[in-house]
Amino acid sequence: MIGRLSTGRQRAIGKALTVLLPIAPYADIEAIRADALARHMKELPPSVAVWLATVAHVRHQHTDYDRLLAEGYDRDSARFFVVGQINDTLTRWRATRLLDPDDDDV
Repeated sequence: MIGRLSTGRQRAIGKALTVLLPIAPYADIEAIRADALARHMKELPPSVAVWLATVAHVRHQHTDYDRLLAEGYDRDSARFFVVGQINDTLTRWRATRLLDPDDDDV
């Protein structure tokens, strides 16, 4: 039964990835999939887990976020400054959702 549940979760995460990120590169998709399947995400609906994993992945891999933190910016300021870079990446991947700069949850 446990294998069946996790397989169902894996399928749901895969569907959510396909819907959200139709043309994201394979390496990025696989990293996001792994993050969305992480234990701390298991209570979230698949679409929410995929969204949160996507934003975190793009923030750390495709923006200046970590450099800004290293330069002394606080987390909220660094996040504010990279919203445009995140949305640019999501747009290139033809994402069906973009990051709202006023959303405090991500």
